[in-house]
Amino acid sequence: MICPIHKPLISLLLLNLCFQASGQYMEWCIADEQTPDEDLERAMEWACGNRADCSKIQLNHPCYLPNTLKDHASYSFNSYYQRFKNKGGSCYFNSAAIITDLDPSHGSCKFEFIP
Repeated sequence: MICPIHKPLISLLLLNLCFQASGQYMEWCIADEQTPDEDLERAMEWACGNRADCSKIQLNHPCYLPNTLKDHASYSFNSYYQRFKNKGGSCYFNSAAIITDLDPSHGSCKFEFIP
């Protein structure tokens, strides 16, 4: 007999196994903290100039704050990655970005995820 306290844990384990079996992990592309600012800026400009949706990191938009290069680069990298990952796009950005399975969304700033 399964202890009632363990039922939620077993459910989570089964859900995790289903995701593993289907190959559908949720992942986001964010700026690598070790990347120098000038490299982040160059990569962010490339992403925004190549159809990443960078409108939400503009002043008075949901992802403007915190107003840091790293945060804005993360949003733009993820926007590009989510739009193009199923068409051969990557989260490389000349070594300026990394993949994470932790949702980087915060407050009203929601980082997109496309399966």
